[in-house]
Amino acid sequence: ALGLALAGCSAPELPERSGPAGTERVERVIDGDTVELSASGRARLIGVDTPEVYGGVECFGREASAFAERRLEGRRVRVRVGVDDRDRYGRLLVYLYVGDRMFNEELVRTGYASPLTVPPNVEHAETFVRLAAEARERRLGLWRRCGAPAPR
Repeated sequence: ALGLALAGCSAPELPERSGPAGTERVERVIDGDTVELSASGRARLIGVDTPEVYGGVECFGREASAFAERRLEGRRVRVRVGVDDRDRYGRLLVYLYVGDRMFNEELVRTGYASPLTVPPNVEHAETFVRLAAEARERRLGLWRRCGAPAPR
């Protein structure tokens, strides 16, 4: 009887979650927020935006890319694919984990990236915004050298 009573009820709408995680090797870092993965190919980090190094070098772009190279290149990382799994350039949209730490968060926490929220990949958006505010307040990375990044 309880099953029949519940059959008419709809489940509450839950926020979208990213997909399951797999492990891959970072073959190379293309720039601060884009990498080449061993099995999946080119991947773009979700929720973060580092200054550009191609098509006109932006303030702190080289530093962000060098940081990503030091932390990622040649390492095995855990990869979680976003709800929306590809961007308009065909890159896989991912959260990367080095050990138990999300690298996307680390970029923002240390001032190498600013938040970039693109629905439906919003699972960690509030965290990225909070970490950016803390990095800006502490004048870390691009917040010290470049001021506020241009909005995208």
